[in-house]
Amino acid sequence: MFSKELYKSAKEIWDSYYTHPFVRGIGEGSLEKDKFKFYIIQDYIYLLDYAKLFALGVIKSKNESDMKKFAALTDGILNSEMGIHRVYMKKLGITELDIASEKPTLDNTSYTSYMLSVAHCGDIKEVAVATLSCMWSYEMIGLKLKELYGSNDEFYGEWIECYSSSRYEELTNWNIELVEKYCQNISAEEKEHLKTIFINCSIYEYKFWDMSYKGSF
Repeated sequence: MFSKELYKSAKEIWDSYYTHPFVRGIGEGSLEKDKFKFYIIQDYIYLLDYAKLFALGVIKSKNESDMKKFAALTDGILNSEMGIHRVYMKKLGITELDIASEKPTLDNTSYTSYMLSVAHCGDIKEVAVATLSCMWSYEMIGLKLKELYGSNDEFYGEWIECYSSSRYEELTNWNIELVEKYCQNISAEEKEHLKTIFINCSIYEYKFWDMSYKGSF
């Protein structure tokens, strides 16, 4: 399976997520709320562009079935993953005005601009691979944190539950299936191209955790 090749190519990067102080702090329940508030706002902004990637999949699809799959994923991001952000917006007192008035950090803009550029320049393969690193790594983080720390923390437990849930697993599996479908019988050159995209997005994921922990310049 090509998705397994992608995972292997970025495994060292992904393993570093679990020990990052921001991620570990969520699991331990020790992360400062101000850092998490900054993250929630930036991640909300990020997801608005992330959903556009799946919308591009609708545009680049060549049949109704594929269009429906990408449309469903767009809906899943906006209405499922956004749901946990709205939960924490309420807990942290973040308003819609706070979101609208906040600017994305340079790391945030760089990440989403890279994914959108890849998607615009490529076809459905690039769209599917560009979206996979974020979605899949969040599931892995959710599962790892639940395994190591459980999900009973009064504040962070809902976040861990969201990304380790069967509903989120369905979205992730859908993305993996899209990659497998569109990346069958591709050349070695194309594989390396797509692995580069996956690795770059994985690095951007690490940078996002780092940005969330250290704050913006």
